[in-house]
Amino acid sequence: MFRFLVPWQFSPTVVVAIVAVALSYARGQRVVRDQWWRQLLFWLGLTIIYGALHTRLDYYADREFFVHRLQHLCLHHIGPFLVALAWPSAAIRLGGVVMLGQRWVQPVLESRLVRGVLYVVMHPVIGAVLFVGLIWLWLIPDVHFYAMLDIRIYRVMNWSMAIDGLLFWWLVFDPRPSPPARIKRGWRALLLAAIVPPQVLSASLVTFAPCNIYPLYELCGRAFSAVSAMDDQTIGGVILWVPSTMMSIVGAVIVLTVWFRAEEKNVSCAESSHYGRPIG
Repeated sequence: MFRFLVPWQFSPTVVVAIVAVALSYARGQRVVRDQWWRQLLFWLGLTIIYGALHTRLDYYADREFFVHRLQHLCLHHIGPFLVALAWPSAAIRLGGVVMLGQRWVQPVLESRLVRGVLYVVMHPVIGAVLFVGLIWLWLIPDVHFYAMLDIRIYRVMNWSMAIDGLLFWWLVFDPRPSPPARIKRGWRALLLAAIVPPQVLSASLVTFAPCNIYPLYELCGRAFSAVSAMDDQTIGGVILWVPSTMMSIVGAVIVLTVWFRAEEKNVSCAESSHYGRPIG
């Protein structure tokens, strides 16, 4: 078990980023005191992201297409989904890992350039296009081939999936009303419905491909000799297809549930205010 936790390729960037976020959140909890289930979701999501980036899973993802699909499912969907649902922004901000972060990182995040970029990529339409587009981009056989062979491109690929996943699910699960949230709650469910067809299309193209479109895994040597190239590709396509679709459905259910409860609360408050008025 311990051997699996040892990173295949050590990355100080991953360690620093994960530790900084974890420490900030832990310190912030002394002030914010989120519900236990939100804390659980955060730690589970952060652990999944770390595990996908910096454990022995990376070795198997380099040698089996279906494991690589599992890795990206964790980075782009499951991990960010859980972190965003926990909504840890207040705790992380208040627990700002250190004066260094407040002195150097905060000014960068508040700069016009960074704020402008975030304003664009957090636009609902652009966010949805990026969310689906990155999946398509890294599945293009030629792009995939070079990304898996060049460690620099490989790391860009994995980081892009994690960051994009966090931005998208952050947009979807923002607990605030609009404004200040970028999108109203009802439209969030439609946004999740809109990303399903292109995800299903990309998955079906891989699942039902008549030949091996990712020969890289044969060239580099497979981790599991019992899994044939076509079986590997088919399983990877199903992983790309089913869990992604299910998470969009679950996300839509959560969004609609929160929306309906907020509407019921508003109606209840309005009725209480109306009937509570003094007569005369």
